[in-house]
Amino acid sequence: MSMPYYVAPEQAMKDRADFARKGISRGRALVALRFENGIVLVAENASQSLRKVSEIYDRIAFAGVGKYNEFDQLRVAGIRSAELTGYQYSRDDVDARGLANDYAQLLGNSFTHGMKPMEVEILVAEVGIDGGHDDQIFHIMYDGTVIDRPDTCALGGESDAISTRLQAGFSDGLSLGEAIKLGVSALSGSDRELSASSLEIALLERNGTRRCFRRLEPSEVDAVLQE
Repeated sequence: MSMPYYVAPEQAMKDRADFARKGISRGRALVALRFENGIVLVAENASQSLRKVSEIYDRIAFAGVGKYNEFDQLRVAGIRSAELTGYQYSRDDVDARGLANDYAQLLGNSFTHGMKPMEVEILVAEVGIDGGHDDQIFHIMYDGTVIDRPDTCALGGESDAISTRLQAGFSDGLSLGEAIKLGVSALSGSDRELSASSLEIALLERNGTRRCFRRLEPSEVDAVLQE
């Protein structure tokens, strides 16, 4: 009888991580950063129908890069989880930290036990009620690792270089226009230029109402970039 094929656990995990990273690197990047009145999310996305940034709950947004059908499944799962928690308990019990932990379990199980890991990185952001110190940005990796990003976050291809540019230009109290321009500049780098039609930009604003998510129209983005 032939011996079963053996792969060391360390090598198996490395192969899975390499597979996931390659899939994610083929996707276009996105960034999130705090501004004076909330959090802005800027994604490179030429599609007007396939969204990378979405609302999850009252003060919470979701963003994903990598394989679209996989991170869209996670988006839907997050909405269902948030709605169920809010219905069973209270809307105040739904927060970004809890959703990030739920996503971490889903991605971790897929990475360890699934036929293949999910080729995605996702972000969950929540805008605070009183000020910037309450804002939360969580970066969830393909293997279920959760990273708390206090000010800025970059996902997708070339995320290290994008993150460096983003952090270099960030400071507390950025206006919305300054934050959008910084996000676009970090995504584009010095060798190309991104137009409003190739961008998807959404906000979580401290606006005094229950729902804080707002998507910017291309005309609004173009006006900001032209300032």
